[in-house]
Formats: sequence, C-alpha cells, structure tokens
Amino acid sequence: MAQTDSQNAAFPEIVELNVGGQVYVTRLETLTAVPNSLLWLKFTQRSPGDLPKDSKGRFFFDRDGFLFRYILDYLRDSELFLPEFFKERRRLQKEADFFQLPELSRRLAAGSKDSSYAEDSGEPEEAELASPVTSSSDRALRSPVANAGYITVGYRGSYTIGRDIQADAKFRRVARITICSKISLAKEVFGDTLNESRDPDRPPDKYTSRYYLKYNFLEQAFDRLADAGFHMVSCNSTGTCSYASNDPGEDKLWTSYTEYIFSR
Repeated sequence: MAQTDSQNAAFPEIVELNVGGQVYVTRLETLTAVPNSLLWLKFTQRSPGDLPKDSKGRFFFDRDGFLFRYILDYLRDSELFLPEFFKERRRLQKEADFFQLPELSRRLAAGSKDSSYAEDSGEPEEAELASPVTSSSDRALRSPVANAGYITVGYRGSYTIGRDIQADAKFRRVARITICSKISLAKEVFGDTLNESRDPDRPPDKYTSRYYLKYNFLEQAFDRLADAGFHMVSCNSTGTCSYASNDPGEDKLWTSYTEYIFSR
C-alpha cells in the first residue's frame, strides 16, 4: 500500500535531474513548459515511481549532459544564448529531436544552413530561436559576454640530454595535460576528449582544476582552443635537472611543468 502511494505521489515543485552524469535542479513548470514534449509527457502523464532514478534519487536521462543546459534555457527563457563559436549545433538539434521540441529543432536546422556563410565571412554565427511559450515572437540569438573566459592548459613533461648534448634522447614526454577553467567552457572546447573522472557531477557554472585530456598532444589541445576562438595570452614554465646516477657523465634528466593561459 505504501509503495502504491509513493508511485502515485505528485512530482515536487523543485526537480533534480541527472542527465548523462550532469546534475540539474529546476522547476517542474520549466520542464513542462512545452506541451506534448518528452519532458511534458514524463512529468505530467507519469508518476515519480515510473521514471528511472540514479543512486541519489534524481530522475535520470541517458543523454548529453552538457547540451541539456541549452534545452533548459529554451524551456525557461524567451531567449537562447549559444557561444559565439558554438560547434555542437547539429548535436543540439539531435537532442531537441529526442526531447520532442520541433520548433527548437527547426530553428537549429535553419541556423545550420546559414553557418557556412558565417564561417566563410568570419562573422559570428547567428540565428533566431522562438520562445516555447510565445512562439509568435522571434528573439535574436546572441552570444553574451558571459561566454568569455580563461582556460589554463598545464602539462608536466620530461626529457634527457646526453653527455655531449646529443638530441637523440627522449624528448618532451608529456605525462598528462590538465585543464583548469569554468566547467562549461572546458566542455564546450574539449567535449568528449575531456576526462572528468577526478571531478564528476560538477554543475556547468562551477570551476575545476582537476580535469585532464584523454590524449597527450599539446598541439591537438591548441587546435581545439583556436577553433573555439581562444588566444594564448601568457605562459610560464619551471624545470629541474637531475642525474640518473652519481656519475656526472650520465645523461641529465630534466623535468618541467608548463602552463599556457588562453582567453576569449
């Protein structure tokens, strides 16, 4: 009897979601803002006991947790803000299709057709997205200053120099490339190549210094930052030297830690 009552209980006014490992907290009225959407169906036509939950009791959706923030923006606001160099428009359209938001999907599709002109002319990509509630009035899609910020790329490497300053020894062995920045910026730039295992379940508006990349090529990280409109503004490095043994004739082993600071 108690189990039946629990399943038939109403959803709370404040709802906690786990979307692909990212935690969101929002109002029930936001989730149900668009009639006949997937979220509207889940949270008006079903009971809390019918929906899957994670270990902490949050309603779970196995979708892209980072892109879901834009789905929520569309549901709660009259305007949707995307970063100036947003590269995930087609993936966001796929998420809109999954959540059964046809108007959002249509607007994103129209923006994708115009993106080739924006890339060729060097102008920021722009489009218009309608409010889910007041669809008769289109609002301009703008890139706010809030999407600006800094990303620090750090790496610890080592190399050896032979007795006669030979260049045939091991050079620049990068152990791990770390990322320090706002969560949303890091995920925007590095996407699936970002390892979040040391700092999971962090909301997008928080900061972290514990992310690292799944590859060890600095140039690959720099290319992604350049594509996202970031520019290097500073760098610094420290290094130490040691010998493999007490014999001063042995190869010198150098270790260094370097940080590159990028801004947009």
